[in-house]
Order: sequence, then structure tokens, then C-alpha cells
Amino acid sequence: MKNILIFLLITSVFASCQPSKKTTYNIDSVASPKGTEVFQPDWENMAENYRFPEWFTDAKFGIFIHWGAYTVPAFGTEWYPRNMYQKDSREYKHHIEKWGAHTEFGYKDFIPMFKAEKFNADEWAELFKESGARYIIPVAEHHDGFSMYDSELNPWNSVKMGPRKDIIDLLKKAIEKRDMVFGLSTHRAENAWFFNGGMEFPSDVQDMNISLYGRRYARDAYTEDFAREWLMHTYELINKYEPKLIWFDWTVSNAVLMPYFNKFMAYYYNNALDWEENVVVNTKQGYPTNVQVWDVERGKSGNMMQFPWQTDTSVGKKSWSHVDGEENKTPEQIVHDLIDIVSKNGNLLLNIGPRADGTITEEQKAVLLSIGKWLKVNGEAIYGTRCWKKFGEGDAEPTKGSFSDNDATAYTARDIRFTTKKNDFYAIVLNWDNAGTVITSLNKEAIADAKILHVSLLGSNENVKWELTDKGLKLQFPERKPCEYAYTFKISFDRKVGEHLASEATNEVMKHAG
Repeated sequence: MKNILIFLLITSVFASCQPSKKTTYNIDSVASPKGTEVFQPDWENMAENYRFPEWFTDAKFGIFIHWGAYTVPAFGTEWYPRNMYQKDSREYKHHIEKWGAHTEFGYKDFIPMFKAEKFNADEWAELFKESGARYIIPVAEHHDGFSMYDSELNPWNSVKMGPRKDIIDLLKKAIEKRDMVFGLSTHRAENAWFFNGGMEFPSDVQDMNISLYGRRYARDAYTEDFAREWLMHTYELINKYEPKLIWFDWTVSNAVLMPYFNKFMAYYYNNALDWEENVVVNTKQGYPTNVQVWDVERGKSGNMMQFPWQTDTSVGKKSWSHVDGEENKTPEQIVHDLIDIVSKNGNLLLNIGPRADGTITEEQKAVLLSIGKWLKVNGEAIYGTRCWKKFGEGDAEPTKGSFSDNDATAYTARDIRFTTKKNDFYAIVLNWDNAGTVITSLNKEAIADAKILHVSLLGSNENVKWELTDKGLKLQFPERKPCEYAYTFKISFDRKVGEHLASEATNEVMKHAG
């Protein structure tokens, strides 16, 4: 209890914190600061003017980072800030046992303990580069309302307290120095209701002077006033950091927020024209998939999609942020998921959860480095590729849909995924079999008007024995494996052997993906 009292003394000044300065934004305008108004806040206009960036469709693999004050308790999940105020929950009981009553020690009191004393943006960026990632998305503000950047609108930020550093700016510089694309995510929409449980029993959440705890609304109950506040905070991130991608969680599809989100998209896209950059917005539901990139949380699409899409998932199975006792996925599972996603016109955004002190666990480092090792051999079949007319073939039924990817799929050498690049066709075989494999999709009839010029296995100098038959292209594996997890046959033709053809029906289903 003595330590708790010390922390309370340190943090008592925070309760009355209010912004000393606010930037004024004309949120009723969709023009950029330079007056650009190409994009308007309606989907028809956006569909006419928006183009998916080549950098995104070429990149295929990015890193997500969940890091904030919620890593201090390191218990349960990144939703500890909410669940500690859910009476009788596991986190509620843990909090009282370890930290004390909610009136004596609230979530705000973790912030002085979140010092990030070992954080090194360059070390992180170097690890991400070695992992093979092409774009990096740190969380600028999670549901907890603590900004990891120098905000003029939110006094609860990492420059004024906690780390006393502009984490987002430091990461942006380190990421762009290594020629990776910088983006960010903002979850401020969820902050409006995230702490409402603390209104049901005595807690510091009932002190309305503590702006960290948001509006304390009923869940998903938004107002026009909050929507305007949310838009101002989002404009601040755009103007201050010029991210090339902004990722949002699910509640931006709320009916009250949606008109303001459309204003945001128009403003962001107009700003990108000023920057002479191409940018991406990620949402999970409610918005057309031809004006932004549809994102699937902890799962995959079961079909090849007409427009680029993305899976966001985590190395950790239990939480997005660092928690004690985390269980991590294997590199093999993640590589298999990456291959399956890319074959269906998608990207993989893979999350890691650093500790409160700014270090990344050795196990998660090892996972990233193993993925990078595989990509150094097989990246040619991933980066810059496009879909074929079908994503693959095989017996295994991979998982699909949100929150379905914790369990790995058992693949055999009959499970194959396809990508293409110019006249080269890549058949990525998801397991090894000394007896070889057959690509039934490449039978004599299917490729009758194309000629195979050469077949090789990426990473191997050995000759590949092959034979084109009525049943398919028979391939023999060489004696030695060039890598682990999956193996890429590069089949060079004298011309392209088909294009990505997603059905109109599939596109219509995904237009308002839910």
C-alpha cells in the first residue's frame, strides 16, 4: 500500500489536466489545408477518384504494434483498462488484489509506471526490416484514451507523462529511414464508452475531470458532439504525422459516426494529393471495399477478392498487447497464413506486443526473424505479385472469417497456393513430400496455348524434374530443402497464363462487408 500512496502523490496532478492549447480545424470542410477538394464525403465520388496504392498491393506484409500503459499490469488482454472496471470480472478481482481499490488506484495511475525506459525506435525498426515487413502500423491511441504522440487536443499523452517521448514521431523517423512505409491506428472512437463500467461502483472513473476516461457513454451510444471531437483528433494525426495508412477498429461504422468518417476519408485523400502520396484506410465493416481496404480481425477471407484486403492478427494468441503467460503462434503457422492471404489478393498485418519498458520478448523476436528468413528465400513469390484466376488447390480446409486463426491448419504437399508476376507463375507448396506433387490446375488442357520455359525451386540450385500431363504438372522435389515451412516452384511461361478474375457476386457481397 505504501507504493500505491507514492504513485497517488505523483499522479494527483493529472486529475485536473486540461489541454492548454487547441488547434482549430474546420471539420465541416473536406478540403485539405492547401484547398484540395477532389474527394467529397460520398462513396460514389470516392469510388470514381480513389485508386489502391501500388505500394500496398506490392507490400503484402506489415507489422502492427500494440503498446501502451495497459502493458504495465500485463494481465488478461489489452482490454485490461475496461475489464478492471467490469465488476466481478477476472481483471476486476486481480486489480483489487494487486493494486488496491478502484478509488485508490485507477487506470490513470499506471501511466507514471509506463516509462518505456528501454525503448529504442531504431532497434525496433531494424527488427521489422529483418522480418521482411514493408509497412509498420503502431497504435497511436488505443481504447484507453492515452495518446502515444504529442497531442495538442489530449493532455493524456506520452510527451506530457509516462515515457515523456513522442513515440509515434520516433517510430515514423526510424521506419522511414529504412524505406518502410509508416502508418498508424487510432481507436479513439472506442474510448467514448470504454470506461463506463466504472460508473457502476465507487471508482476514479466517476471523477468527470479526468478526461482520460472519455464520455462514459453506454456502449456504442455516440453523439454528434463526440463525432466532431473524434474528427478533430483524427485530423490532428493526419496533419501532424502524414501517415500513409490509417487503421480503425469496428465502431467507426456506427450510424452517428459514419458521416464524419466520410468527411475524414475525403480530407485524408485530399491531403494525400497535396503530399503526392497514395494512402490506405482500413475498416472492418460498413464501408464499400472499393474506397478503402477491408480488414479481417484474426481471420481470413475464404475467397479471392476483387479489391485488396487485409488480415490483422497477432503473434500472441491471448492478447494484442504484452501479457504475462502469452502463448505465441509458430512461424510456420504465420507463414502459411501469409501465403494463403496473398494468394487471395490480401495483405497480412501481423501484431507484436512489446513490454512496458519498451523491449520485445525474445520469443516474438524469434518469430519475426524466422518469417524474415523464409521471405529472403521466397519473397519473390510474395512481394509485388498478383493473383491468378484461382488462389490454389488442395485437400486441407483453411480457417476463414474473423477470430478463427488461433489454430494452425495441417497442410500436405497437395495443398498449393498460386501467385503470378508477369510471365512467372509461383506454386507455393505448403509441405514437403519426397514423392513430389502434382499441380492439377496446370494440366495440358488448362495451359494448352502456353509453353513452359523453365521450372525451378526458389532457394535451390538443384535441377527440378517436371512433366506436363493430362492430370497436371508433375513436380519432383530436389534432395535438399532450401528453407522451412513452404516451398516455391517458379514456373516461367512464354506468356501470362491467366488473370485474377473475381466474380461480381463476390464483389457485391463484400461491398458492405460486415
